[in-house]
Amino acid sequence: MFSRREFVAQMAMALRAPHYAAKAKSVIFLYMDGGPSQMDTFDPKPRLNLEDGKALPFRPPTTVFNISDKILGSPFAFRQYGQSGTPVSELFPETATCVDDLCVIRSMVADHSEHTAANYFLHSGSGFQGRPSMGAWVNYGLGSVSENLPGFVVLEAGLIPPGGIDCFGAGFLPASFQGTIFKRGATPIADLEPPPAERPKQRDKLALLAQLNAGFGGSSEVDAFVKNYELAFRMQAAVPDLLELKGETEATKKLYGMDEEITSEFGRQCLLARRMVERGVRFIELLTPARPGLDRWDQHSAIENGHRINAKGVDKPIAGLLKDLKARGLLGETLVIWGGEFGRTPCAQIPENGQRSKVGRDHNPYGFTMWMAGGGVKPGIVHGATDEYGYFAVENKVHMNDLHATMLHLLGLDHKRLTYRYSGRDMRLTDVAGNVVKEILA
Repeated sequence: MFSRREFVAQMAMALRAPHYAAKAKSVIFLYMDGGPSQMDTFDPKPRLNLEDGKALPFRPPTTVFNISDKILGSPFAFRQYGQSGTPVSELFPETATCVDDLCVIRSMVADHSEHTAANYFLHSGSGFQGRPSMGAWVNYGLGSVSENLPGFVVLEAGLIPPGGIDCFGAGFLPASFQGTIFKRGATPIADLEPPPAERPKQRDKLALLAQLNAGFGGSSEVDAFVKNYELAFRMQAAVPDLLELKGETEATKKLYGMDEEITSEFGRQCLLARRMVERGVRFIELLTPARPGLDRWDQHSAIENGHRINAKGVDKPIAGLLKDLKARGLLGETLVIWGGEFGRTPCAQIPENGQRSKVGRDHNPYGFTMWMAGGGVKPGIVHGATDEYGYFAVENKVHMNDLHATMLHLLGLDHKRLTYRYSGRDMRLTDVAGNVVKEILA
């Protein structure tokens, strides 16, 4: 799209026109770190319960662990919701009330079955470390609407996924596009508030930087450096205002579950995400909250208990976010994406003692579920399907590259034209693959 020098000259924060009319202006990615089980959430498989404990009638592919071939029925009941009649597990009763706004994709496939590579692949379209995250690509393509906040924000809640902060990095793009991590607690950004003695000097320092820049003959690289400092200065006022929730009604806070201990953490994240959308932040990613004694959504054992707790912690906040965005007229221009780096197997991981309550599921990148809402996708539909056991996507497969291409399309960006020259070739989020899933576009 641009050479490095052409791009830096235009500045990281500058607005750029999309390739064509966009449906969505921003993205909220609800990242379910660890891989939720599709057959226990949004893709019911009655055959698993009918054949619970029996051997799978085909040889399962290699994933991460040497699991058994014994089928594990879902411990969770499903029922149909909304005018669409989409089935949802008892794990998500609140999200189910918004099912007519969801586009449930049951045929996702990915290329990796190990967390670190799968996380890189989900976030950057490559299983290798060092590629730009999708949030970085979005801001590179469109620029930032907000003058006082970063264009790409990650809301951390006690857990950084395998792969670390490189999941949110800028890779070979200029560093100004990397995700800014807001940590949980009273101080989300280190050194945001300068020492009192430094405040009167800040403007003088910025003026000096501008003067030194002029001495370099208007170097675009130095100019970008100054702009980053200016953004940091403006954030000192904007971030406290963003985090101050006194202006939100008690009814709104309750809608997000902030009045309950188990939902308060993710509820606050979801509410902050809505406030960031209102302030023009392009891409907001919410990370799974830390739960004592649980390893994210990665339930290799005790899946019934683990999935219940994880779902309970995010269900009400997610529904609150969708309802609040819709009530404020923001859902149509905000693309909400839910999902993890892969799904789970229909076979059981059985502990040595054989205790049923300790049974789990292994990783499964061959067929899993993600959903999208708002931002120009068709509401109240189910796209694609897995086989009767929920192991493989068999109908209308959606590869992760396709998901990325579709997300960019909804933002007005052609994934084949959104490129950056690096290492001798034009690089892109979708590499040399990806197709827009036109069937899910409104």
